[in-house]
Amino acid sequence: MYDIAIIGAGIAGSYIARELSRFQLDVVLLDGENDVGNQITMANSAIVHAGFDAPSYKLKGKFNAPGNIMYEKVCADLDVPYKRTGSLVVAHTEHEMMKLHELYQNGLVNGVPDMRILFKDEVHEMEPNINPDICGALYAGTAGLVSPFELCAKVAENAVDNGVTLKLNHLVTNIQNKNGSFLIKTTGEDIEAKIVVNAAGVYADDIYKMVGEPYFKLLARKGNYFIFDKEVGGLVNNVIFPCPTKNGKGILVAPTVHGNLLIGPDASPVEKGDISTTQDKLDYIKENALKNCPTLKNSFNKIIRSYAGTRNTPVADTYTTTDGDFIIEESPVKNFVNFAGYESPGLTSIPAAGWYVVEEIIIPMLERQGIDVKENENFNPKNRKHVYFNELSEEEKRELIAKDPKYGKVICRCETITEGEILDVIHRSAGATTVKSVKKRCRAGMGRCQGGFCSPRVVEILARELGCEMDDVMYDSKDKAYILCGKTKSNGEEA
Repeated sequence: MYDIAIIGAGIAGSYIARELSRFQLDVVLLDGENDVGNQITMANSAIVHAGFDAPSYKLKGKFNAPGNIMYEKVCADLDVPYKRTGSLVVAHTEHEMMKLHELYQNGLVNGVPDMRILFKDEVHEMEPNINPDICGALYAGTAGLVSPFELCAKVAENAVDNGVTLKLNHLVTNIQNKNGSFLIKTTGEDIEAKIVVNAAGVYADDIYKMVGEPYFKLLARKGNYFIFDKEVGGLVNNVIFPCPTKNGKGILVAPTVHGNLLIGPDASPVEKGDISTTQDKLDYIKENALKNCPTLKNSFNKIIRSYAGTRNTPVADTYTTTDGDFIIEESPVKNFVNFAGYESPGLTSIPAAGWYVVEEIIIPMLERQGIDVKENENFNPKNRKHVYFNELSEEEKRELIAKDPKYGKVICRCETITEGEILDVIHRSAGATTVKSVKKRCRAGMGRCQGGFCSPRVVEILARELGCEMDDVMYDSKDKAYILCGKTKSNGEEA
């Protein structure tokens, strides 16, 4: 029996698992997908928010700014790319300027440092490509950029290295409360645990219904995005937001941590699991992005990918007790913790929220059960460094290739990703087993051609390293993303 079972291996569940690995506990992390961070974590704005917008009385306001402060050390420990760029919330009218002053005051209450209201000329000095007709902007210097799927993979890796058991392809189908423990039925093996942490993203309300009367409901909201080629990555220096409305933060224009440009998202209610892109929504994003950055109109031919992701938003219902805030609490069912409704600024908040749920909720629950929770003296917060070949000096590249010739074999030409880097992400803890999971960890296939040239070689490498046939290698999720269906020729002849 495990001490704790965590359902959901997105950024929330993975980070909670890593926090728990600081203690001598038997922890299992479950997910129905074949990789960590394969749903909500996979597709979002990748922004580390400063924390000036959420009210201080909400958990969003409580955890955002502290989470932001923690990010630099977390990313340094885990070897995750991170950039502190700053953000601008742009006002086009005097009414919107008044809103910026409200956000500024709220930021002060939330403890957000390095904020100031900028006049029009100051904004244009920082961002020459911004709309010349704006009135001003709220600048927040602590906003930043991260790669959420790289972060999630590195968090899960560190958790596993520190003793957490990761079980992928374990979709939870039922949970039985056995008066002292929980029996979790999955599509893999059954799991028994003393405490369950429900971090199942947009499906967290469905998971909770397996054990108790529902008291919250989650709505899936889909957001569409565009990614531009790195040639356009320098169009803006900061994350550019419009003035927020009751419907959300609006269409942002932002650099990415790897040098691309991102615009989006919209927000539309959809069925859970719907991540299809639609032309009308993509057109809406283009139209609204141009309001703050009109020079974008010359760069739409540099788009290399469109995609969509979902958020899990708590909604008003007859039994809903939340008002759109995070749900982080021991549920009415004893020893069952809900970590739900975890939408923006969830990515930013996770270092603080993850610490909170472990220290303030889970550890006291264990102690009430008479469990003496001891620190893991062997806990190591740092990951083994990953080699980013393209960032090395020419001398460093030559030295590395001399030690391991596989680093001299470029597989992804767009991003200059070598075979050595791909092998590294395959053979790490919580390592890559699909083409997409390689892509998420080392960016092979993230460039201009989106894997058109390198994907066949990645399939070959995965098959060789995993000891399987090439037609067993999947692009993404089990049973729906096989790339090959069999051989067409054998020894030069038709098969």
